[in-house]
Amino acid sequence: MGSTFEKHQKRRLISSYFSVVISISLVLFLLGVLGILLINTKHISDEFKEKVVLTIYLEDETKPIEINQLKKSLSLANYVKQTRFISKDEAAAFMTAEYGKDFLDDVGYNPLKNSLEVNLLAPYVTAKRLDSISEKALQKNFVEDVKYDKDLVALMNNNVKRLGGWILAISGLFALIAMLLINSSIRLAVYAKRFSIKTMQMVGATKQFIRKPFILRNIRLGILGALLGIGVNCLLIYYLNASFPELKLINYPLELGALFLSILLIGIFITWISTHLATQRFLNLKTDQLYY
Repeated sequence: MGSTFEKHQKRRLISSYFSVVISISLVLFLLGVLGILLINTKHISDEFKEKVVLTIYLEDETKPIEINQLKKSLSLANYVKQTRFISKDEAAAFMTAEYGKDFLDDVGYNPLKNSLEVNLLAPYVTAKRLDSISEKALQKNFVEDVKYDKDLVALMNNNVKRLGGWILAISGLFALIAMLLINSSIRLAVYAKRFSIKTMQMVGATKQFIRKPFILRNIRLGILGALLGIGVNCLLIYYLNASFPELKLINYPLELGALFLSILLIGIFITWISTHLATQRFLNLKTDQLYY
């Protein structure tokens, strides 16, 4: 009879441990997917931002030395990705290629301006930064005008903030769900050992001494679940990179490494806090309450 009871208890413990690992791996896998999506969204948005062009139109009388000085000062700025000088002849050739005929024949002269095209690094592609560069450039007497697509910049920044906010909100929701699921599984595992907990407490063991083996074991389960989740995430990244190489997912090892480390730490933290709360509950119960 006792042997049957012990086998039943053992099966319950194994089942509860398995439930803890599966709960952790599933929820952390979903968190990893959201993290991968956030990383990829950021880099795609950065690529689009760095394609935004700030065009500085120059007066026809501008001297080459003035153009070179302006170009060099912009190139040395830590927020500028690249600068490019476009002569009025190059601009006319582009217009001809774009529209299929030489519009200069109709106009009789080249009305276009020499210009500098400036691309900023993604973090600096904001209306405030672009306006600041425009104001400084307009202070030079050989600069006629400065233009960029304000509506496009505002739209990109607003959409990136909105999407990032949604992803963070969903990640927070999944973190809460993870806490609830893992906490429930751990409470079942601790519940199966409630009599052992109370017995140790009755013979004088401290709460810390009693909690320690439960916390260490469940942290190991948390690490195992997190590693399983990370492993599935790695398989997902490999599949996506093979199917959609333009996403360039494997080009961001530092971000992915930080994401996977965060997932591992989340798995450890959730199992630690859940185990602490679950054991504390049974430590505070009276003996006759263990049967309910």
